[in-house]
This record gives sequence, C-alpha cells and structure tokens, in this order.
Amino acid sequence: MNLCHVLVVEDDAPVRNLITSTLRANGYRYTTALNGESAVMETASANPDIMLLDLGLPDIDGTEVIRRVRGWSNLPIIVISARSEDEDKIDALDAGADDYITKPFSVNELLARLRVAQRRLALVHAGSTQESVFMNGQLTIDYAAGCAYLAGEELKLTPIEYKLLVLLSQNVGKVLTHKFITRSVWGSSWENDISSLRVFMATLRRKLQPGPESPRYILTHVGVGYRMQRIDA
Repeated sequence: MNLCHVLVVEDDAPVRNLITSTLRANGYRYTTALNGESAVMETASANPDIMLLDLGLPDIDGTEVIRRVRGWSNLPIIVISARSEDEDKIDALDAGADDYITKPFSVNELLARLRVAQRRLALVHAGSTQESVFMNGQLTIDYAAGCAYLAGEELKLTPIEYKLLVLLSQNVGKVLTHKFITRSVWGSSWENDISSLRVFMATLRRKLQPGPESPRYILTHVGVGYRMQRIDA
C-alpha cells in the first residue's frame, strides 16, 4: 500500500471514478470531494499529501479553492481541468497550484505527475550537493533552505517554478532544451509537459522581472529552449 494520501476534488462522476480506480490500482489511499467547500474542509480534516483538483466545480471555482488552501497549507496541488487556455493555467498557477494537467489525460501521465509530486522535496534540494548559495545579479538562491530571493525579498515560487529556477541556475550560461528541462523536472517529455513548461516559464519570469527596468535573467531560444544569463551585480 502506498502511504501517500490523495484528495480527489472532482464533481464529474466518470472522471472521478477513473481517477480513483487508477489510484486504487496503484496502491494510493484517497478521499473524494464533490465541490470546493468540501475540498477545503477535507484538506483541513483529512490532511492529504496531494490534491488533484478540477477547476469547474459546482459551488466555487477551483482557483478559489487553491487560494483558500494556500492560506495555511503547502500540500502539492495538481490541477486536472478541461480549460486549456494559457490564461486559465496562469491564473491557477499564480493562485498557488503546483502543476496543471489538461483533460483528456492519460493514466500514465497522471501517475507520472503524482510521482513527481512525491519526489518534489528531494528535487527541490537537489542543488544542495553543489554550492549552498547561488548569486546572480540581485538573484540569490539558497539551495539548502530551498528559497530564492530577489533584491533581498523572498520570491513566492511554486515548487515547480523553484525546480526550474534551480535547474537553470545550475546550468547558467547554457541553453537547455525543452526536452532536457521537462525530463529533469517532470521525469517525462509529454506534449502537455512542453505546454506546461511555457506557462511556468511565463509566471517565473514575471516574478524575476517585475518591471521593465529589471534585468532579463531567463532568455528564450525559440524552438530550442531556455538559458539563464549572467547578470553583472
């Protein structure tokens, strides 16, 4: 039996049954919630390890659920939604979601994302085996503490944003391909991973470059990938 406890927040019965049967077949424990209010209550009472969250709930929007839960919990939240527009993904990620899967999805992809969520702490601290602190211009990453700072202010990053930042910083000056990044962060290179990467990079850049006067830490190499450039202090 997998000790990981998953909260499934989904009002559509066929989708909910698919998810729970997949979890059961792979040894996960799970609890279900059919709307947003019960999802918040179950998070507080059942103390799940991971939340799988649909956005289109019958009472409150899933993005509001994320905001409420993020007020007191840092559990990984994986959104599973039919909304495929970048704006919807960005709203959910900005609210505090850790990952985003677009419906329809494959069972293998769902299981892969769950494994990534379970490994996230180990991945977050992967950089601590090298230098304990990375500095680039006004950007500081404390690998050991798992925190990043810009001009002395702590950046509020989702776990995946932080993983991307660490990966780029460990390869500063190098162009990292889309496939290399997605395999390093998600453990796979699905089409949805490439789409999610683009969204995560957009939200990460907004946090690193809040204004036009801010230096461009992350550069895009169109059709290839991304590179972190060195910034003079």
